[in-house]
Amino acid sequence: MLIDSHCHLDDALFDHDRKEVIASAKTAGIEGIIIPAVARINFTAVRELAHEFEGGFYALGIHPLCVHSSTTEDLDFLAEAVAVAMSDPRFVGIGEIGLDFFVKEIAEGEQRQKQEHFYNEQLKLARRYDLPVILHVRRSQDIILKYLRRYDDLSGIAHAFNGSEQQADQFIELGYLLGIGGAMTFERARQIRRHARHYDLSHYALETDSPDIAPAWLGSHAARNTPEQIRGIAEALAALRGQCFEEIQKQTGENVLNTFPRIKNLLS
Repeated sequence: MLIDSHCHLDDALFDHDRKEVIASAKTAGIEGIIIPAVARINFTAVRELAHEFEGGFYALGIHPLCVHSSTTEDLDFLAEAVAVAMSDPRFVGIGEIGLDFFVKEIAEGEQRQKQEHFYNEQLKLARRYDLPVILHVRRSQDIILKYLRRYDDLSGIAHAFNGSEQQADQFIELGYLLGIGGAMTFERARQIRRHARHYDLSHYALETDSPDIAPAWLGSHAARNTPEQIRGIAEALAALRGQCFEEIQKQTGENVLNTFPRIKNLLS
């Protein structure tokens, strides 16, 4: 089963042809798409969009790049939204959450403290409802892991993972999948490609991060990535690992279903 475990399908870049993009993904054999929220402003959009097509699912959370413009009231709003969403079978987890220490303006001082506070509060929410999390881990792997050890009963996906092998080992040990997407298809992405070859196939989830992180065949400056590219990403992973496409498709799909049991209830 092909599942795009991370797709911002509500993005404005899809406004003019979203239905066609979804149809193309279905034609390519993608059976499930998880649409993570990034801020209070798009909670309604991701929920409604997930209900517009078969195989649509959503997560609710506040992205670290949106924390600086969010308030503690937004955390309260998120908690209320999650409580309501628990009765919705299309709702599958908390995300996209985490830490981003790449953008200097929010990686230091009070802004960093605010990121960590929002991250911790959202992990608490995931634990309260026994939900998996979709983690943004850009240049923040060690601090992300520090908090995850406090919540070692959680699981989820380390989205767009690009840390060290030691860090990858720790995410896997804690029960997290490594998100593999378009970056893996570039020859120059040597560390990501090493990770993609190194571990048992049971530790990976396929993702596009559409409309971002386009695969090599769309070009490094592609204006837009799309969920249908999951098939090509699976084929590229199969070639990289020397395994058949069917094996990649089956195992990575099972990985996502096992990590997000609310999806499993509808797709399996």
